[in-house]
Amino acid sequence: MDNLLLSALLGLLEGLTEFIPVSSTGHLLLASHFLGFESSGKTFEVVIQLGAVLALISIYAAKLTGLALNARSDAGARRALIGLLLAFLPAVVVGLLAHDFIKTVLFESPMLIAVNLVLGGVILLVIDRIAPKPVYFEATDLPLRKAFWIGVCQCVAMIPGVSRSGATIVGALMLGVEKRAAAEFSFLLSLPTMAAAVGYDLLKARNDLDFGAISEIAIGFAVAFVTALLVVRAVLGYVGKHGYAVFGWWRIIVGLGAGVALLAGF
Repeated sequence: MDNLLLSALLGLLEGLTEFIPVSSTGHLLLASHFLGFESSGKTFEVVIQLGAVLALISIYAAKLTGLALNARSDAGARRALIGLLLAFLPAVVVGLLAHDFIKTVLFESPMLIAVNLVLGGVILLVIDRIAPKPVYFEATDLPLRKAFWIGVCQCVAMIPGVSRSGATIVGALMLGVEKRAAAEFSFLLSLPTMAAAVGYDLLKARNDLDFGAISEIAIGFAVAFVTALLVVRAVLGYVGKHGYAVFGWWRIIVGLGAGVALLAGF
């Protein structure tokens, strides 16, 4: 496959899956495995993730700026920002302690990713049906304790194939957060989490980064940015009406397909 076309395909996959509960990392690792793609120093993968992060920043910049400006005089704005910070902290601790093990061991196991996609899909289908009646309807109005426990749930997503947004959404649903609000809190929490993860990866791999294939990197970045913009806007409306079952089935189908292909020797 032509390198530019492959870059666009992987950028599309990143933008499409980063903010829905299907595991963008799992999809990218499986796609790279089956397509035989590997960038020097993982430069391509890191940069297209940055494209998705910037797309989300562009959507929520006004909201976050408003919260920051009003935090001094508005107790609700202060609580929202502190809640996001508390939800972010568990990932910082676990990420720093387990980064090397996750990147060098877990990321090298496509079968583990396939299994986690299926298991995560089953869990998402079940939770979508049995989650308690919601009592919190705004992502910025969650009690601090609830926000912290959602952040603890996010840590499970450091295992490839689990899904960061999937783990946070499942945790939020079980804590009584309405489906649309659960998705929006996941989006907001992804901003510091992904920014820190991308920044840390860039720092760790700074001596190995290779921007030689700049055209492929630029295409992947641009496609990821535009796709993520469209997906984030569409997902909030969709899950508010239809829930998360479609993403559960998506995970199961992709995981089973990948597992069969891997067992067949591909």
